[in-house]
Amino acid sequence: METEFVMFVVSTPKDHADALREAMASAGAGQLGNYAHCSFTYEGEGRFIPSDAANPSYGAKRQINMVPEVRIEMLCKRTIVSEVIAAMKKAHPYEEPAYHYTAVEV
Repeated sequence: METEFVMFVVSTPKDHADALREAMASAGAGQLGNYAHCSFTYEGEGRFIPSDAANPSYGAKRQINMVPEVRIEMLCKRTIVSEVIAAMKKAHPYEEPAYHYTAVEV
């Protein structure tokens, strides 16, 4: 049986977190019952090496870069995942944002 909800998870530099949460909430993520814009955020460190073909928003090409990031989790209905992904990608500063979603029972 397919669940109605997924937990959408994405990491972003700390200074873009508010804009990303707002974009995803505007697309319908973070709604549960009488509550809207619900999310959980925790801090970490993103590490990556951009190739010569990359256009990094942060850091330098061909070296390890470390960026203070936050991981944002928002519940969303499975039927709007594509809209949430589109909104997230439009608001995200990275050209290749890492994200995933997993079915959850609510």
